[in-house]
Order: sequence, then C-alpha cells, then structure tokens
Amino acid sequence: MDDDLCLLSAAELRARIVRKDISPVEITRAVLERAERLQPVLNCFITLCGDEAMAQARITEREVMTGQPLGLLHGIPFTVKDIVNTRGVRTTFGALPFKDNVPDQDAVAVARLRAQGGILLGKTTTPEFGTKCLTDSPLFGRTRNAWSDARSSGGSSGGAAVAVASGIAPLAIATDGGGSTRIPAACNGVVGLKQSNGVIPHSQVQDAFGNQTYVTPMTRTVADTALMMQAMSGEDPSDPWSIGVPVPDYLDVSVPRGDLRGKKILFCLSPPGRPVSSDVVHAFKASLDRLAGLGAELEEFSGEGFDIEPIWRAVNHTAWLTRFEKLAADHKNDLSETFLKQLALASKVSGVDFQQAMFDRTALFRRVQSLLAQGNWLAMPTLTRTALPIDQDLFGTIDIDGQIFDSVRPHWFPWTMPFNMTGHPAISLPCGFGRDGLPIGLHLVGGFRADAELLHVSALFEASSDLLGRWPA
Repeated sequence: MDDDLCLLSAAELRARIVRKDISPVEITRAVLERAERLQPVLNCFITLCGDEAMAQARITEREVMTGQPLGLLHGIPFTVKDIVNTRGVRTTFGALPFKDNVPDQDAVAVARLRAQGGILLGKTTTPEFGTKCLTDSPLFGRTRNAWSDARSSGGSSGGAAVAVASGIAPLAIATDGGGSTRIPAACNGVVGLKQSNGVIPHSQVQDAFGNQTYVTPMTRTVADTALMMQAMSGEDPSDPWSIGVPVPDYLDVSVPRGDLRGKKILFCLSPPGRPVSSDVVHAFKASLDRLAGLGAELEEFSGEGFDIEPIWRAVNHTAWLTRFEKLAADHKNDLSETFLKQLALASKVSGVDFQQAMFDRTALFRRVQSLLAQGNWLAMPTLTRTALPIDQDLFGTIDIDGQIFDSVRPHWFPWTMPFNMTGHPAISLPCGFGRDGLPIGLHLVGGFRADAELLHVSALFEASSDLLGRWPA
C-alpha cells in the first residue's frame, strides 16, 4: 500500500487529499520509507529532512481535517536540488567547502511551493555548483541512473530526476543552465521543462540581466509539471525578466484535449556533423509519427547554426570563473579536477571573446524566432544517445554506436544549450527506450513565453503513448 502511494502522480495525490481519501502523513511516511530504502543504491540525496517533513505533514493533515483553505500542493512531498536555497536546511551546492552551509531564507521557487502546502523531503544531489552533465562530486560520490546502476543519472539535476523516476517524490525543483533539467529527465524517463526566461523568478542568480540559468520543475507527468508551474510562476522583484510576465492557467492547458490539426512542427535530427545513435533515430521517427497522427504538419529544418557549444561555454564558464576563482584558490584540494579544469578553460576567454559570444547569442535568438515564425514548435531528440556509463569523465570520449568522439557536451546534448541562451521554453518528454532498456527523450521547443502552448502539445504527445505505466525495476 505504501509503495502504491509512491507511484501516484501529484495531481492524483492532490485529488485524494482533497477528498480525504488519504492523509499527508500517510503519503509523507511512505515516500520517506522509500527514500531510505533506495538511497543506499541510487545515492540521489545529500540531505533527507525526515523529522521536519513528518512534522509539516501533521500540520497539513490538521488543516485538511479542520476544513481550512488548501494550497495547490497541500500535503504533497517535493525535493529541492542542493544548489537552490532552503531556509534552515543545509544547501551544499554539491561542494565540500559548503557542506555545512545553511541559508536563512528560501529561494523564491521553494518559498512558493511551501506556501502552497508542499512538504520538503530533502535536498537532491548535484555536481559542484551544477557545473556538468554528470552527477558526482567529492562530497557525496556518484548518483546512479534509476534504470541501471551501471549508467549515469545525467546532470546536473541528476538527483532530482532519479528521485522522481524511482517513485521517491512526485515533484522536484531542479535547475537548468545548459540542459541540466532536460538531460537527466531524458536519461531517467521523466518530464523536464526549462521554461521561458522570467516565467519562474530566479532569486539567486548573480547576473540577472545576462542570465541563462533557470530554476525548473521536474516531474513524472505533464500535468504535474503544470501544477508546479502554477505554483512557482509569477513576477518577483528579485528577477527583472519576471516583472510583468502574466501567469496563465497551466492546469487547464495541460489537459490533453483536442488535437494538432492546423499546427506545424519543424523538426531536425541533429546539427551538421553531430552523430545520433540508431536507437534515438528510431525513437525520434516514431515520435514524429505520433505528432503527425495527432494532426500536426511536419517540416524539416536545417540544423545549420545550432552547433553553439563554444558560444555557450564562453558565456557560462566566464560566469563560473568570476564566481569561483577565489574559492578554487582557497579550497583547491577540496574541489574536483573536472571543476578546476573548467575554471581554467574560462581564463582563456578574453573580454572581446565574451562580447562576441553575446552578439552570437542575440543572432541565435533571432534564428530561433525566424523558425518559430514558420511553425508552432520545434522538435529534436533531447540527447544523441542513452545515459552514459556511471564512471564517465566529462573530459573523456563518448561512444555513439561504437564510434568514439571527443568532447561530451557538443556530441551528447547539442540541442539543449541553445535554448538556455535564447530563453525559449524547451521540454524533454519520455518517448521510448533503447535496446539497452534505457529511456530516450523527445525535445520540444515553444515560442518565447508561450509556455502554456508548449505544455498543451506535450500533454497531447504524452497521452498518445502508454509510457506512464513503465517503472524502473
């Protein structure tokens, strides 16, 4: 019975709590027991908040039983990536120098979930400061894929994806600076959305005006993503891009009603020269067939101009160098070699290089805008292959169908980085499995600030398959 509760969606839990069929205490106890059982295998938490979560569950139960007004997430457990501030609960950023750091206030996104009655279960794993697509760190070791202990969880929100995929938590707060939500979502077979810039305020980012990182939802279903969006969206004075952005009815648009007749989807398998595994090609073609079956018109677009990893790196790594240069000097022996190598790469980027990357970022935005003037959404694979080996090195080679390539980022996730830079909403949806039994993701991109429309097409796509019934062993 307890495990049955863990497999319910947040939307279903919400309905049952309102009907008083189940109690927040029952739910919280069930997910905590599951977390404690699976944590030694998966290693997806840095901190579990068992006592605090049960205390909050008892409060929310009393509120339900006494007929008090209930929030959107009343009594529903959620996790927070350990790069996002949580009041009174340590936030380590996945790094040894911050292992005892305890913030005195919540990030805006966390505060909003708590205000809606959500119950914080714990903090999920992240590589140091979320700086790579694999989830490991000297602080906690490695986080394993929910479907195979021989594979990586992806990253940098690997812990969030694994907790959701394994039935520990229905909802997770993640982050995405170059694919950090969508990569692990694809690796673990869950839904990972990077919303439009400003839709969910980012109250911790230091360069708010040049920002390309996002605090994001991670869930098992599109309806649950909509639930998180409804709770977390809306302007906040800390984030200039959030000011004046309206909040649509995300819950309504996530209902899979209607079809895609009269809509056009532009698709591309990969940027020129970037190989894709045969399993991903097969799953992508099948996904396009499903979209066509829903009535969408399909048209291929050229991936020319989307191989932008050097541009992304010039912007991203210089931000890291500015933030962490002193930390690296003071704590060199506590930080991973991979983290230090990335900072060293940034030291080679000149001011002119950085400004050219910003010019190129603007050109990329206009390129995406021109495509979306021709169609409603863009479609591509989230990743070029399934999850990488558990001991993968970011600076090592990558194997795609027996061919060996250097440089993981541009060869594994060429499609996620561009939309961090342009600000368009992008989502990874489960779309099938490879011959290795591991999940594959479909990547859909919507119009700028057209997040509601992206959720609607996502809900239709999700409803056209039976993938929600599959769980990792």
